[in-house]
Amino acid sequence: MRPELDGIAALARETEALGYAALLAAETGYDPFMPLTVAAEHTERLQLGTCVAVALSRSPVHLAHAGYDLQRFSKGRFILGVGSQVRGHIEKRFSAPFSQPTERMKDLIGAIRAVWRAWNDGEPLRYEGPFYRHTLMTPFFSPDPSPYGPPPIYLAASGPEMTAVGAEVADGLMLHTLMSAASAAEITLPALERGLAAAGRSRSDVELYAPVFVITGDSDEELATAEAAVRLQIAFYASTPAYRKTLAFHGRPDLPAALNDLTKQGRWKEMGTLIDDEVLDLFSVTGKPEEIGPAVIARYGGVLDRVALYAPYRHETAPWARVLPGFRPGP
Repeated sequence: MRPELDGIAALARETEALGYAALLAAETGYDPFMPLTVAAEHTERLQLGTCVAVALSRSPVHLAHAGYDLQRFSKGRFILGVGSQVRGHIEKRFSAPFSQPTERMKDLIGAIRAVWRAWNDGEPLRYEGPFYRHTLMTPFFSPDPSPYGPPPIYLAASGPEMTAVGAEVADGLMLHTLMSAASAAEITLPALERGLAAAGRSRSDVELYAPVFVITGDSDEELATAEAAVRLQIAFYASTPAYRKTLAFHGRPDLPAALNDLTKQGRWKEMGTLIDDEVLDLFSVTGKPEEIGPAVIARYGGVLDRVALYAPYRHETAPWARVLPGFRPGP
């Protein structure tokens, strides 16, 4: 979600009333934690999570506090979703160090859990990892034990290395929307199995989540508007060097460089024209509202445990009330 703060309460209530399972906040133009605090106050059953909070620009203690506080305030409904971000943003936007992101994220998650054990279980804080060291936590700076326990940690993963790390140490994986059924089967799942085997865990220990681009509407005009917006959003992601391997896997190694050239020229609105129908179909599902649920399940039902409906365009609430029943079992 990305509305202004004064609209969060209404959005959260509406989301819960429609029957959604969770409401996730991205760290784009807003801090992801503050809107979820408002949402927690105005809902009762809706899960709330960050998708994702940038981790390598923050201290593990900062993330531990934010996650612990929201878990208590929401009465056990919070998911701490964290991601490394890419080098350019960590170094140039946040002025923070960036190196060995998979190893850093593994260490960071270990540090967060150590802080939570100190607060919730009274375990002395003596965490010394390759990147993070936490050895001081006095009672004055420690919250009381939580009756809900610490929240689950989900790790954002767009490549096999981070996927394997998440399978080792996280409660869930937040996969990138530039994932196809083929790349999931040939890249994501084998990496997941490697990580699980290394940690002696089973598939049921890690939940797989991904946002799926959705193109829907009732009229040709609505579908065309949605399609144009999805093409542009796919182009934005595909212009990032981090996703070159994904496009190369699908036989389009040329596309990221062409899109990146347009970004350097400031020609952002033209980028969607480079996303042809083949690429569009790889990363999105299209149909009338009632057709979306069955289409998503047919594509990802054997891979993902949960999905988000990624619709980067303005739309009314009514069509989504018709989308959700498609994800529920029939009579």
